[in-house]
Amino acid sequence: MKQLFDKVSVGCSKLTTKSYSTSFSLGIRFLGRDLHDPVYSIYGFVRFADEIVDTLHDYNKEELLSEFKRDTWVAIDRKISANPILNSFQFVVNKYNIERELIDSFFRSMEADLNLSVHSAQSYNDYIYGSAEVVGLMCLRVFTNNDDALYQKLKYPAMKLGAAFQKVNFLRDIKADYLLLGRTYFPGVNFNCFSDKDKAKIQREIDHDFDEALAGIRELPVPSRRGVYLAYYYYRKLFLMIKKTPPEHVMNMRIRIPNYKKLGFMCKSFLRHQLNLL
Repeated sequence: MKQLFDKVSVGCSKLTTKSYSTSFSLGIRFLGRDLHDPVYSIYGFVRFADEIVDTLHDYNKEELLSEFKRDTWVAIDRKISANPILNSFQFVVNKYNIERELIDSFFRSMEADLNLSVHSAQSYNDYIYGSAEVVGLMCLRVFTNNDDALYQKLKYPAMKLGAAFQKVNFLRDIKADYLLLGRTYFPGVNFNCFSDKDKAKIQREIDHDFDEALAGIRELPVPSRRGVYLAYYYYRKLFLMIKKTPPEHVMNMRIRIPNYKKLGFMCKSFLRHQLNLL
């Protein structure tokens, strides 16, 4: 039965999301119920590609990513895949008319992680777009439910939110990215002597992205607004913790928010949303 196969496929994407990201899983639970499966499906796809380039070091990552990319296009064209992650993703792509350019840009950023360790200003902006902003746009296609006028209106703030999330991740994960994987995402920054000035410049950029994003969150349809605001609220709190942490500590530790605090943020963001205090 195809319906059962599709259900199992989405279940794999849901399991992937819950296994890799408690914060993202919480955000999805705050979305309207009809939005859960599509967003799980997008996250599962993105996560699998990211795992290929970030963790499968004992294998030929270039070959694995190339195969995953090829199989993605085949799944979208056939409207089915024996790979459950790709089967659930292709359904979302076809149902919500997610542009191929977004998917292609995403793969270009994943390929950059295999071939590029130090970024220029241009490659940094390209990477942010392909690795984060397009993911926000994929989700926005779902949230706006094929209302292209609303999608175009909210496109810029959705991109800014994705960019803010990714840049916070970069700051949080400097130890893993730079010391373990040898990657320097922020252009012009020497992490061998990461200074308060360097950190402050990056933080101003992230603050601007968050401010631009919030205006768009306020305009989202009700079924998606609460979950997206929770993700925004959580990441802004994480960013505040990073801002309070000296550069030398950011270089040597991964800033985390304990699960009990995540639950507290969930309640606070829910109340702010309900009271229209966004």
